[in-house]
Amino acid sequence: MIRFWYGKKGRRHHSVKNKYNLITTREDINSKQGTTIKTELEPEVFRPNLSDPSELLQVEQIEKLTKCLPPRTIGYPWTLVYSTAKHGMSLKTLYRTMMGLDTPVLMVVKDSDGQIFGALASEPFKVSDGFYGTGETFLFTFAPDFEKFSWTGDNMFFIKGDMDALAFGGGGGEFALWLDGDLYHGRSHSCKTFGNRTLSKKEDFIIQDIEIWGFE
Repeated sequence: MIRFWYGKKGRRHHSVKNKYNLITTREDINSKQGTTIKTELEPEVFRPNLSDPSELLQVEQIEKLTKCLPPRTIGYPWTLVYSTAKHGMSLKTLYRTMMGLDTPVLMVVKDSDGQIFGALASEPFKVSDGFYGTGETFLFTFAPDFEKFSWTGDNMFFIKGDMDALAFGGGGGEFALWLDGDLYHGRSHSCKTFGNRTLSKKEDFIIQDIEIWGFE
């Protein structure tokens, strides 16, 4: 049905019922393209530059860890500070590579079962009389799926180091993660500091490799 109506100057106009035209504007096109571009680039946001290829972490594992890092590390490349492949299995050497470093450090452990786990320390590892660190410190595991264990606030037993061992977490008489002075034997147990489960497949494990990354 066609209806006529007259404008101010007596011109006759007509309208067609139930017919509509969809007009696509330049803004609509740009908006859709922008969404597509953002989706395509988004994974790159969580893929930092590494000073050396990681022998322990896959690309998707690096992306997952990057999303969990403290804000003050964002935008900085990952610098390989220590690795057992380059520096040997020695806690003393590990401490020596930390000297002069002023950045959080990410420790990645691979055990003899092929499991990957570790910790983000709020400051470089050092020999200490007691525990040190802040609530930025967290534990993680990829055994078998990725999990992050943040500070619960229950205590402040973040990191403790001496020449015989390096340990994370405490409460209840157990460490969340403990490595011996030869970086050969390790142990993981649930603890109150991080509310974590055992990070490795077994509580006691043999260390195969370690990488420690700084952000600078």
